[in-house]
Amino acid sequence: MNNPASFLILLLLTVTFLQSGYDKLFYWKDNLAWLKEHFSKTVVKNMVPQALAFVLLLELVTVILAIAGMVQMLYNGNREYGFYAAVMSCVTLLFLLFGQRLAKDYDGARTIVIYYIPAVLAVYWLN
Repeated sequence: MNNPASFLILLLLTVTFLQSGYDKLFYWKDNLAWLKEHFSKTVVKNMVPQALAFVLLLELVTVILAIAGMVQMLYNGNREYGFYAAVMSCVTLLFLLFGQRLAKDYDGARTIVIYYIPAVLAVYWLN
């Protein structure tokens, strides 16, 4: 493995999106109720269930790619799936950031940026 830092960031992204996806999947009603209130004064207030499902799909794809990327890095040193996972992480986080900014939740948006920085580093290192 050429870059242990890349592997560790993929592990961070896996844990982050796996837990988030798990929470959305198994606590769907709770998440939906909270998000409907969170976005009640925005233009997406009537699209919250679809948006939640879309974000869940992005997170699951990201997790699958990140796990495949870690396995690939360990098995043969290739970075292809890890790179795709890093890019998908950035895309997913940008959607989440957009939602937080739309809801005027600036503290939530700031938290997402904290995850975005290592995701961008992973894109750079795995390219």
